[in-house]
Amino acid sequence: MKTLFSNIKGDAFGGITAGIVALPLALAFGVSSGLGPTAGLYGAIFISFFAALFGGTNTQISGPTAPMTAVSMVVIASIIAVNDGDVNKALPVILTVFLLAGLMQIGLGAIGMGKYIRYIPYPVVSGFMTAIGVIILLTQILPSLGYYPKEDMTFVNTFKPQAEEVILESILKEEAGEDILKLENFKQTIDRAEYISQADILKESQTLAAKEASGALGALKALPRALQNINWLELILALGTIFIIYGFKRITKAVPSTLVALLVMSAIAVVFGFNYRPIEEIPSGFPIPNLEIFTTFSLSSITPYVFTALTLALLGAIDSLLTSVVADNMTKTKHKPNKELVGQGIGNSIAAVFGGIPGAGATIRTVVNITSGGKTKLSGMIAGLMLLIILLGLGPIASKIPAAVLAGILITVGIGVMDYKGLKAIPSLPKDMKLGPLKISSEVLIMLIVLVLSTFWNLVYAVGIGLVIASLMFMKKIGDLTAERSDVKPLKEEAWKDEASFPDNLKEKVFIKHLKGPLFFGFTSDFQQLTAQIPNTASTVILRLGRMQYMDQSGLYAMEDMLQELNKKGIEVLFVGLLRQPKYMMERIDIIPDLIPKEHIFETFKECMSWIKQNINGNT
Repeated sequence: MKTLFSNIKGDAFGGITAGIVALPLALAFGVSSGLGPTAGLYGAIFISFFAALFGGTNTQISGPTAPMTAVSMVVIASIIAVNDGDVNKALPVILTVFLLAGLMQIGLGAIGMGKYIRYIPYPVVSGFMTAIGVIILLTQILPSLGYYPKEDMTFVNTFKPQAEEVILESILKEEAGEDILKLENFKQTIDRAEYISQADILKESQTLAAKEASGALGALKALPRALQNINWLELILALGTIFIIYGFKRITKAVPSTLVALLVMSAIAVVFGFNYRPIEEIPSGFPIPNLEIFTTFSLSSITPYVFTALTLALLGAIDSLLTSVVADNMTKTKHKPNKELVGQGIGNSIAAVFGGIPGAGATIRTVVNITSGGKTKLSGMIAGLMLLIILLGLGPIASKIPAAVLAGILITVGIGVMDYKGLKAIPSLPKDMKLGPLKISSEVLIMLIVLVLSTFWNLVYAVGIGLVIASLMFMKKIGDLTAERSDVKPLKEEAWKDEASFPDNLKEKVFIKHLKGPLFFGFTSDFQQLTAQIPNTASTVILRLGRMQYMDQSGLYAMEDMLQELNKKGIEVLFVGLLRQPKYMMERIDIIPDLIPKEHIFETFKECMSWIKQNINGNT
């Protein structure tokens, strides 16, 4: 317990600040998911507290995130559609799927799967994150315009014939199940059909209309009607929110701009008495467990969603561990990946029992926590408690927040979550394969495939397909290289023959490191430990690259990060034996000559030694 309370002041400030930053996002993600703002807030409270308590990253702040919400949105919509569009009827099944996902995450951590997350290539992650941004942007266009398909009666009425067909099919299935459906006598079917009211048909039509306009593709289909039925007040509230979020950042970053936008635009809407659309009411009082998860549990109702739960578990694992890496880079610590998965699983499981949406490690909130002074698990726990206090004290007030304001916040989240580093690299990466008459970069092709499939089809299948393609392309490239075996092991010292005569008086100032085999996505984790191996006395690092035949995009950015880190410390880096493909990759994004001048690249170690003796103090 000593370590938990070793930084109370910093952790308190970091946790409170992160909790405040999380508030508008939690509400917005809850609304976006389809379960309402309360579900987002409950998810943020329980995941933040318990993932911090049991997790393996001291400074991580967890809660609903853009990727997890994007997948949850699809899961929730599909289960609600199966349950006649009734959220209350579908809720136990939805929460059971979320609970199962949390338990699967615990299982993934228990069997040691955390260490394998690093094998996901950069183009797959890049395409996936950009797709998440696109999905959020497209799905928030309709609410920002004040258009809700279920309320557009002209649109809803087009689904009446289909609704009647669905209701009749449901009656036939019921009769078949009761063994009273007889082809020679439809009397009972006709009798039951007579009890179908216009209200039943309308409700089913609204469900079908909402389903048709759901997701990125559905939003695009509904956009023409939305543009014909713009609610100008809702649009102004959304645009005002976006303007404040980006504008306030130019004034100061000390106060979260999303919170400022939420307070200012909500206050304007309430004070001036505008006839705006508020979010769903947030209940006051302590969250209560939803025991229907257990009392109404049915294996048959959950079986179709087992793979969906695994999808959420894997996505949450990837999302969390990527954030853990960011936290490690900022704090110069090392997270425990398997313990982190167990913590995230416990947080998601408890959140599901209380009706919260699933989440993961949140990068922005984690960065805010660290920069505000958070250093231990206590900061994440305080962030969760902060949100609970807000819920208990300000629940009724928060219920007056305009829905368009949260749509505006989510639009900025969608813009921010896209991987601009990967997108900017598209024209620069080498075109190493032919697609018919077209030459294209294999890294770019993978990213675009994942981006398109994730946006318009299925997020998880897209990642799986991206991984398969990336693996096949990688194996092809490795096969085309020299027959020399890859030596992908933790970096270690071993003097080569031409280093035997290296002057003893320079060994304290010059650090030599050998790279053997390709620098690719499976090796970047070990490679990033290079800077930690360099002694404090060293002023120069020699990288021997004669056996590094190949570098992919993940390795390229790992090399860039390492060189930038050494550059900040004032350490010069010299390359010896740099081969053609890695050199070409580094030239394309200006590592050469911006970080490594051409005069610091040598063909042989002998040429490098001549430069060392002329330029390093203490020469013989």
